[in-house]
Amino acid sequence: MSRRRRKVLPQEPVRCEVEKLGHDGRGIARNEGKVQFVSGALPGETVMAKMVGSRSKFDELRTLEVLSAAPDRQTPPCDFAAVCGGCSLQHMSAEAQIAFKENTLKEHFAHFGGIDPEQWVKPLRADTLGYRRKARLGVRFVKARESVLVGFREKSSNFLTDIDRCLVLDPRIGERIMPLRELLHGMDAFDRIPQVEVACGDDVAVMVFRNMEDLSDGDRSKLIVFGQNHDLHIYLQPKGPDTVHRIWPESTGHQDERLSYSLPEFDLTLAFHPMDFTQVNASINQVMVKRAIDWLNVQPGERVLDLFCGLGNFTLPLARSGGQVVGVEGDDAMVQRGRENAALNGLDNVTFFGADLHGDFTGQSWAKEGFDKILIDPPRSGAQDICQYLTVFNASRIVYVSCNPATLARDAGVMVRNGYRLVQAGVMDMFPHTTHVESIALFERDSG
Repeated sequence: MSRRRRKVLPQEPVRCEVEKLGHDGRGIARNEGKVQFVSGALPGETVMAKMVGSRSKFDELRTLEVLSAAPDRQTPPCDFAAVCGGCSLQHMSAEAQIAFKENTLKEHFAHFGGIDPEQWVKPLRADTLGYRRKARLGVRFVKARESVLVGFREKSSNFLTDIDRCLVLDPRIGERIMPLRELLHGMDAFDRIPQVEVACGDDVAVMVFRNMEDLSDGDRSKLIVFGQNHDLHIYLQPKGPDTVHRIWPESTGHQDERLSYSLPEFDLTLAFHPMDFTQVNASINQVMVKRAIDWLNVQPGERVLDLFCGLGNFTLPLARSGGQVVGVEGDDAMVQRGRENAALNGLDNVTFFGADLHGDFTGQSWAKEGFDKILIDPPRSGAQDICQYLTVFNASRIVYVSCNPATLARDAGVMVRNGYRLVQAGVMDMFPHTTHVESIALFERDSG
């Protein structure tokens, strides 16, 4: 069997005239009719770029030099922005970034749903650096350098970027990249730890080391000393997610292995395990939750449904608003976490249930009494099937929080066809300097 030969790419830089920006944040140019996707380039710019990939219908390039800069270009705050794949838009001004995300959402509404909201609301914005509280960092020993690299992959590459800090990560993690590299390089298992998961609460930051085999006593001691010196909690993950356990400080039980974040507007503290899903940007999360609660406008005595509720990020603030709230989640561990958080905050007007949220749930016991208001925060795949059933409850308002503008637009079309008006929508800058678009939409029952 003959092997397919890898195409040899031209080494000479290519001149590109950038026409527009794609949804993935890359500039789009053309060369003799063939599309060029150019990372690090903005609309209206002329750049010299290096070919990094080629297909029959398009080429992929990385900007080397900007010959003619667009007004929206800025100097990236991070020295590694041109190479590191953790961010893709640091070369674009903050105003241009948010405008790009708004336009992405608008284009998806037009393309998938064929609709527009009655009102576009002002984007929610907050911290743009040091905001990221959760991440998975790759680890790789590079023999040629006799060094361990820690961080994100390079753009258009499987290689890890050689960084010594990260300005986007929470400083408790981002400022410790170099000490972390030195720690790993000095361990016996320097080439057998493929990743480090990081998670930060308001008061505690955690590193979870994925160890492929049992660590020596010396390595465990080094990890513990590292945690002590840098005020970090240290966990190991020898196998699957259920094997994650804390080694510093010494754990006294599962309830002890909790971080927490606060929602001061609602006088709430929410506890979570380092491997639980939580919103990565705490400052955006606070204003996002407030907007969602304000839009639902829950009145005393109303029944409220929170679908894909997780550990209660929206459920508990809704309960603080005075309604009777039902939170539903497909992950049993998160259901338990929601119950823990309800008890932690002394709330007795909220109940949590586990359910398969991929089909008709209207016959479930918790659904039979109906709901006046609904909040839904699905995964990237959206909730097309569920949206078909939401109309059964005849809720007056539905708030949809989305991490994927394409599936939000698709599902919005379903809602409108089933008798709802898309009243308001807008973006939230949950992941500054990236193309990730977080958004929120309000639907109201069409009285006509």
